[in-house]
Amino acid sequence: MGEKIYDTGFVLSGGGARGFAHLGFIEALNENGIYPDIISGTSAGALAGVLIADGYSPRDILKMLNLGSRLDFMRPTLPREGLLQISGIIKILNANLRAKSFEDLKIPLYVAATDINNGKAVYFSEGDLIEKVTASMSIPVLFQPVVISNIQYLDGGITDNLPVTPVENICKKIVGSFVNPVGYVEKLTGLISIAERTFMLNMTKEVTEKAGKFDLLVAPPELRNYGILDPEKAEELFALGYNTTKAKLRDETIRRKLDL
Repeated sequence: MGEKIYDTGFVLSGGGARGFAHLGFIEALNENGIYPDIISGTSAGALAGVLIADGYSPRDILKMLNLGSRLDFMRPTLPREGLLQISGIIKILNANLRAKSFEDLKIPLYVAATDINNGKAVYFSEGDLIEKVTASMSIPVLFQPVVISNIQYLDGGITDNLPVTPVENICKKIVGSFVNPVGYVEKLTGLISIAERTFMLNMTKEVTEKAGKFDLLVAPPELRNYGILDPEKAEELFALGYNTTKAKLRDETIRRKLDL
């Protein structure tokens, strides 16, 4: 067991556009005086996490990322290693990130990615930010792997979609936001839809396996009604994360755990 050197750790799952719900989750916590001392995120959680760690508020980030169209985030490419490019997200990070390295961030951050050469989860916490956040967000089939030091990396959700591992032994309290509930889908059409669905199904096991490690874990079931590649509902997703978290924070057992 490591020394619990941080008071509160935030853990943010992957989930594509559903990650806007993370921002509502954080907004509700902030209103109750709960701020992260360290953050661990995968994919969309890495994107939200790096901007929070850089000093932006949840509503700042909502405004920054709420562009309205998936084409503002990603572009079709020749399907050699991936169907899409994350060029829009890279552009947003280049334009807005004040920190250039993990060491420059205001809050310590872990970013989970999958080393596909060695078949394992990797938790980045040092060096260049943008390439490692991009690696964490590179959904297989949809996006090309990111090569760092001759190793190919894909989305952290392949191996760890709720990355509590880096912080579970060093935080007194851990709160988490999971945005990947999966419900019934009647029909899937097109390669991108099938790839998206397959990836999401692989990630659902995380909540049941790890729920006991959290003092508060928010996983709004209504998120199953939103696609992971459709950012058009950003305001709705933010509100869903916010309202679900506010409701959870009215529970006296949770309030005692969080010293509220």
